[in-house]
Amino acid sequence: MAMASLYRRVLPSPPAVEFASEEGKRLFAEALEGGTLEGFFNLISYFQTQSEPAFCGLASLSVVLNALSIDPGRQWKGPWRWFDESMLDCCEPLDKVKADGITFSKLACLAHCAGAKVRSFHAHQATIHDFRNHLLTCASSQDCHLIASYHRATFKQTGTGHFSPIGGYHAGQDMALILDVARFKYPPHWVPLPLLWEAMNTTDDATGLLRGFMLISRHTSAPSLLYTVSCRDESWKSMAKYCMEDLPSLLKDKIRRKEEGGSGLSNEEKERLILKEKVLQQVRDTELFRLVCELQFAKLPCCGCSWSYSSDDDSLAQIAATVCCQGAALLTGNTISKDGFCCRETCFKCVQVDGDELKTVITGTAVSGVNEQSVDMLLPISPPETSVCNSNSSNEVVKYPSRTDILTVLLLALQPSIWAGIEDERLKAEFQSLVSTDNLRDDLKREILHLRRQLHYVKACKEEPYDDPLPQSL
Repeated sequence: MAMASLYRRVLPSPPAVEFASEEGKRLFAEALEGGTLEGFFNLISYFQTQSEPAFCGLASLSVVLNALSIDPGRQWKGPWRWFDESMLDCCEPLDKVKADGITFSKLACLAHCAGAKVRSFHAHQATIHDFRNHLLTCASSQDCHLIASYHRATFKQTGTGHFSPIGGYHAGQDMALILDVARFKYPPHWVPLPLLWEAMNTTDDATGLLRGFMLISRHTSAPSLLYTVSCRDESWKSMAKYCMEDLPSLLKDKIRRKEEGGSGLSNEEKERLILKEKVLQQVRDTELFRLVCELQFAKLPCCGCSWSYSSDDDSLAQIAATVCCQGAALLTGNTISKDGFCCRETCFKCVQVDGDELKTVITGTAVSGVNEQSVDMLLPISPPETSVCNSNSSNEVVKYPSRTDILTVLLLALQPSIWAGIEDERLKAEFQSLVSTDNLRDDLKREILHLRRQLHYVKACKEEPYDDPLPQSL
């Protein structure tokens, strides 16, 4: 049997005043003159209707993030970076949100993970006077927006819990403008602020906690350039806790490499790419990167060594080892047996010859019995992603993050407390020094602290009540 369909609902008035009514227009004009609709125009410029009946929280957050011009750092469709409900997959799987909606705490977690600055208040953590003051501040600025979590029944509307941005405030009549993201159901409307407070001061049956409001603004600088936490897969929920408490072996595919668009970049985008390359170089200048690189590439058996490569191994490393063995055979004239040499170590570096473009050189030491042969082999084309052993080379090509870069950043991003379990005190002190942010350059330090915050929120948002704000030590 087909489900009965509905076309909108009649807005119960009073207590609400429809935005497009004569009284609604009068309230808007007076609030505009009073300077308490400053954020309205940015919100309405990027406003959207929730795409699913339970996506009110995701839609509200998408509107606010786009209104604040926060760059998601990853592509939405085509070359465009843009916040959409489908991209807010951190903290809770989209399928679960589609079925059950999202809680207040987890929406705050999403806002944090998206790179916003967030202050969230359950109703018991503030008073109606606090709420009024916060709304007045946000409504008088274009740099802050307020999302309310409330129960519709207080306004005699159908439905239960709901999220929507607040578009403005009328100080004279103490009324708030709700920009309802369920536009298929109710239009934007003004409501008395005391009644909105009453609607927020209700219990969410899913958590047993009171609803509330959150203030969302943008950080002074972009929080993330190279990486962001991806939670597309439900297994991330358990993995997030694991990575906060144990080694990062399962985190390999959970950091999304940010991709850039093609040609025709604006000056702002070009500056962003320059800064991105700067941060990537700072990663490669760390002592931790050098050690990770050595562990991955310094000892690469090949040829005569009984060692097989899987599909996960770096093909360049395999080629390098093979090339060194072949080069050693050619140099010594020992070309009879391909198994005559074994490559003991390899290293990649980039050099510039006679003003030409940078070329990749494979340097290695091949061994045959007691004889050693050093080999330098020039590759005709530098690969777009080069893992170098000497990151301090002035001629190094800085491209997209390599596997070594990702592993280095992962180790830096994990909470320092997880290394406290190392029993050897000397080793523990040495490793804690390697992953400390104290000696990182400012741009990389901001990147690492942002990732640490994301991991903290992903873990914390699973637990009610939500721990907010983040401890300053992270």
